[in-house]
Amino acid sequence: MSSSYHINKAIIEVVQGDITDQQVDAVVNAANNHLWMGGGVAGAIKRKGGNIIEQEAMQQGPVEVGGAVLTTGGSLKAKYVIHAAVMGQDLHTDEIKIKTSTKSALLLADQKKLSSINFPALGTGVGGFSIFHCAKIMITEAIEFLIKAENVRLVRFVLFDDETFHAFEEELKIQFTTKRHPC
Repeated sequence: MSSSYHINKAIIEVVQGDITDQQVDAVVNAANNHLWMGGGVAGAIKRKGGNIIEQEAMQQGPVEVGGAVLTTGGSLKAKYVIHAAVMGQDLHTDEIKIKTSTKSALLLADQKKLSSINFPALGTGVGGFSIFHCAKIMITEAIEFLIKAENVRLVRFVLFDDETFHAFEEELKIQFTTKRHPC
């Protein structure tokens, strides 16, 4: 299942699936600011991509909450992992942290001349943030970014479970039926 819309020369898309199986330039890890990889999306990325991803990330940390760093993708199909520090060591997040880390990951992808980036729902697992509020924040940030992006041509939200997928799918539809975006 998927939904997608065009923005200028780019596409924003919501799909249901496993982010670790995506063939893309970069997948985003919902990271803590010390960049160690525990459970949730981080754990799945580490299990499938290998310990090298965590080792490379931790060598670049700690970072400010809201920041992002790039590592190789290890054994993943994705070339890179962008570790978006959506929370501190307390593993809690909020609207500002999700907004800032989403923007940081998008900017880093564009700076590194990556054309495609896949996001999970940042902060909704261990961070305990509402999937509906997260969808609104992240999709809004992605749309605003894609209006002026130089290199990124695809922003895809890859959501594992039905409820999160439907929350993001519905928010994407709302954004494109109630607001005017350049197509």
